Amino acid sequence: MIVGYLEDGPNLVTLAMNGWGEAEPAWWLNLQAHPLCQVQLADGSRRVVAHAATGLERSRLWDRWRSVDKDLDGFASRRPTETAVVVLEPASREP
Repeated sequence: MIVGYLEDGPNLVTLAMNGWGEAEPAWWLNLQAHPLCQVQLADGSRRVVAHAATGLERSRLWDRWRSVDKDLDGFASRRPTETAVVVLEPASREP
């Protein structure tokens, strides 16, 4: 699966969207069940732990995504539920 992301310090940040449709993407459902995973980037792979940003963290990261896509709020309003902002933090443990 290819997803767009932003770097936020050592973290990677993406949005859990399924073409702005109602359903959650399967990759996000999988990460909710098993948050420890490996991502492949142009410079190699990384072990990460996923979580959904909440509160001030979510607001700050959503604003960063707004700077990338000025229509973000309009697209997000097509969904009946809030779009998860997914943070992939470097894993400090092995599975």
